[in-house]
Amino acid sequence: MPHNDLSTARDSGPEFKTMNTLTVRISRSAHAALRSLSEEVDEPMTEVLGKAIEEYRKKRFLEGLNADFAALREDPAAWVEEQKERAVWDATLADGLD
Repeated sequence: MPHNDLSTARDSGPEFKTMNTLTVRISRSAHAALRSLSEEVDEPMTEVLGKAIEEYRKKRFLEGLNADFAALREDPAAWVEEQKERAVWDATLADGLD
């Protein structure tokens, strides 16, 4: 449920006052770590948490991509096709177009 009562919000910063927020339950140890990191970098907890989520999302994406390429390498015919396609794209690097 959206939390719109900013008078009871424990976080600060101009971005917090203008965005709709939701409540998420986390463990006490996770909250302590979040608060500590927030103080260390002098950023609101919402911003630190948002950055952490984005980094985790990127990590999961790259793990999936790595798994996909590992599966591709296990199929010799598919891997040869991948290499051929890369060679075609590599040839475009010298075409002077950006």
